[in-house]
Amino acid sequence: MDEQTGKSIIYRLRSSGCVFAEEEARLLISESRTLEELKKMVEIRAEGLPLEHVIGYTEFCGLRIEIDPEVFIPRKRTEFLVRQAKSLTCIGDIVIDQCCGSGAVGAALAGVLGGAVLYSVDIDPAAVRCAARNTAAFNGRVFQGDLYKALPHSLKGRVNIVVANTPYVPADAIKLLPREARLYEPRLALDGGKDGLDLQRRVAKEAPLWLAPGGHLLVETSERQSSETIEIFSSNGLITKIARDNELDATVVIGTKPNY
Repeated sequence: MDEQTGKSIIYRLRSSGCVFAEEEARLLISESRTLEELKKMVEIRAEGLPLEHVIGYTEFCGLRIEIDPEVFIPRKRTEFLVRQAKSLTCIGDIVIDQCCGSGAVGAALAGVLGGAVLYSVDIDPAAVRCAARNTAAFNGRVFQGDLYKALPHSLKGRVNIVVANTPYVPADAIKLLPREARLYEPRLALDGGKDGLDLQRRVAKEAPLWLAPGGHLLVETSERQSSETIEIFSSNGLITKIARDNELDATVVIGTKPNY
């Protein structure tokens, strides 16, 4: 491809509002098989479709995670959730990834451990299909349903780690999200109810029934909401602490089931 074509692609992307136009142009060029396909990809990206939906994947914790249309795109800050969970997990542990979306968190955790018994859950059929592909290499099992109701009852009291990147945007704040998220990602994966904490409450309430003694629940939240998340965890009998990464603007609340 000639230099002029590359420059015109960058100009088209930048003029449509793409902040990282050069990087996106490189990705689009590398993923296209023909000039016609490239032109089409550039245009739909310029029209606002998220880059990850255009090229069909994203990089997450060193893994190539497939992203189908209308499936939530895992954010860079969520890698902090994986790192926090990794520090508490051993090979062979039973791990549940709630509200799994593309399956990125569970896949990344299983990948860095070199082995985990992974169960992923989402209520959205499109997410379940996507997660099944992304966790297949790690022998993950993916269930469609409403949180713990989707899981085998035989897991109760035996789970070592529950990770949950639940939706935590307050319903009234959805309209303030970037256009790409509002238009192209499922509202189900964004809307956390009136205060953004509805799903966190439900995940934390049942966690002690499913966790083994000494097991952990880890939830991504916002710094602003973290004190409320801590209260939710504590009110359900979990020993609670908070982890924060300012560079990623990432906040994780960790709850541990007592050993007694």
